Amino acid sequence: MLIHEKSYGRPVELGSYPLEALPRDLDVIDEESKLPPVREEHYIASTKTLAKATNLYASYFEAYFEGDVSPVLAPVPKSLERRSVDMKGAVYFLDASHAGICKIPENAWLIDAVRAGHSFAIVFSVAYGRLPEQENLAHEWLTATEHDIARMRCAGIAASISGYIRRLGFRAQSHIEGNSLLDLNRLAVLSGIAERTSDSSSVQSPFLGKDFALAVVSTDYELAADSPFKADSKVSKFSNWRGINGAMSLREINRRNKRQSHLSAYPMEQVKRVERPTTLILDDEVPRVPKRAAFFARARVGDLGEKAQKEVARFAVKHPLTAGLVPLLATLASKQEGEVAPVSSAEFNDPLANAKALKSLAYHLGADLTGICEIPRYAWYSHHMDGTEIETYHRYAVVMLIDQGHGTMEGASGDDWISGGQSMRGYLRGAEIAGIMSEFLRKKGHSARPHTQADSDVLHIPLVLWAGLGELSRIGELVLNPYVGPRFKSVVLTTDIPLEVDKPIDFGLQYFCENCLKCARECPVSAIPFKEKVMFNGYEIWKPDVERCTRYRVTNQKGSACGRCMKTCPLNKVVTADGSLLHRVGTWLGVHARWLKPIMVPIAVLLDDSLGFGKRNLLKKWWLDLEIVDGVCVLPKATNQRDIDMKKDISGDKSPVGYYSANVMPPPNSREAVLLNHREAVKRGEELETVSAAKTRHQDMGERPAHYIPTKNI
Repeated sequence: MLIHEKSYGRPVELGSYPLEALPRDLDVIDEESKLPPVREEHYIASTKTLAKATNLYASYFEAYFEGDVSPVLAPVPKSLERRSVDMKGAVYFLDASHAGICKIPENAWLIDAVRAGHSFAIVFSVAYGRLPEQENLAHEWLTATEHDIARMRCAGIAASISGYIRRLGFRAQSHIEGNSLLDLNRLAVLSGIAERTSDSSSVQSPFLGKDFALAVVSTDYELAADSPFKADSKVSKFSNWRGINGAMSLREINRRNKRQSHLSAYPMEQVKRVERPTTLILDDEVPRVPKRAAFFARARVGDLGEKAQKEVARFAVKHPLTAGLVPLLATLASKQEGEVAPVSSAEFNDPLANAKALKSLAYHLGADLTGICEIPRYAWYSHHMDGTEIETYHRYAVVMLIDQGHGTMEGASGDDWISGGQSMRGYLRGAEIAGIMSEFLRKKGHSARPHTQADSDVLHIPLVLWAGLGELSRIGELVLNPYVGPRFKSVVLTTDIPLEVDKPIDFGLQYFCENCLKCARECPVSAIPFKEKVMFNGYEIWKPDVERCTRYRVTNQKGSACGRCMKTCPLNKVVTADGSLLHRVGTWLGVHARWLKPIMVPIAVLLDDSLGFGKRNLLKKWWLDLEIVDGVCVLPKATNQRDIDMKKDISGDKSPVGYYSANVMPPPNSREAVLLNHREAVKRGEELETVSAAKTRHQDMGERPAHYIPTKNI
């Protein structure tokens, strides 16, 4: 994600680049009004294999450019400025590079275009990704496909935004190059995100040059318009070096450009690598579990009761923006399978070259962190939801993390109305990236499959661990990365292409989490344990109470879902060149001077609280608090407005954790509700081993505990 705020004072709706620092010129509106309308130029797609995969995904998004409009207008603010903050914030939240708003003049409609009756345009651009080095296999894949990829990303954002507006009860339609009723260039100029080139044949950005694609969402939703900027406007390199108004600095841009394209924006190569994850995993004892045992699946079947069963169908899509994202995600999930070309490409014969190329491709498409591992047996689900067995079918996993957005998370409580949107945005971006990569590999003749949160045959947590992207944390069934903390969603691509794998990492998180209880303290339902780790289904883990967690997430009446643990974690920070010096120094010491942790950790935890990290930064709150009830947007009855509670009881005695081991999971093929008994789940903790006892038993070849043995089909 491109939004890496230099300071905590930059609103999300301003974006990563300091467009607001450019001088504006209203005379440009008159100049544009004198130009004649134009005919649409046909989009000429690249014929390269990657471009074909990319344009296939663009077509999936284009199916949502138009759609039904909610019959009732949402209670949106009367202030046009507040509406525009919401719209531009949403566009930047979805990873656009520039965003602006303008009125649509008559000459912006293409010649012979059927007028849509819209008066306003939300205009945005997506910059080209970085081209890999010439010796990198991905250089040839990506050359001459950069525009196709940026156009595809525009299509996804446009479809999401127009879907959002229609759920507010207003008409909206998306437009991209090759599928537009409007002159995209003219509207880019009028909205203040681009200027005409010297020959007026195209447009350019002072920050992106010509390396971007454009999209427009036209609407009858009235908004505050931006002004065009003055021709030949620039910002000084001196001012931009450290970042203007908290925007992404030229220093940070240059730092990234100097890194090899197969490396992320973060120096993961400096983190200590180890042979095994830093928490004990008894590989031969970890049971494979069925999809039916996943707690959101249990809620859907009715295991958590009628209220949870009813709410699980809407808990993440209660907000209209999220409701605009989910249909796209569902479509991508339905396209995960595909035919493999009959002739395989001979270029994939070097595991190291393959690994570098796939990482470079992932970063070009928008992943934030990528690692590779072999897939352990227990990372495969055992059964599909219908009870049929899953046979393992690939050797390697390419694991990608999508940052959920520091700026937006700063403005949220973690369990308010944007929480579900943060998750769904991450899931959609991941599905897009892994889907295109898989389609590309299949077209090259190699089997590959994406595994998204909507449809996965693998469990992501063990793969994130083995791919060297983090360590297990106190949050429990969540991995923390040294640079983005818990602030990510994962997506996985599996394949048999030979790949060089990454090793697990050790950045001292076990000591940190052992001495930091902030996530447990701030959990709204005390689902995160305060006490020591246990052995659960073969893992050493701070095991959370997944029933309590899931029940709250799906029935939260003052927000959509929950990510409060991510919001309040001390490692949820910006640690690039644009992050605060305190966080950058702390992270560097945490990675490079782990022997100082006994001194640093207590200080870090104390400072995190005393400096107010984990509180809401209301300058970052761009979204509207709205709820969809029975298909209609209304003002919610209440909204969670939590900050931090340093006085909360942290003994854990009042909220003992319930455990749902493999032997009490519902049968894989059960379609009837298997109701939970939390009191019995708490008592079940007595049968769990301590970590030291499990080590001793395993070394002595002791018998695997009976509660590790999963239930069978009925």
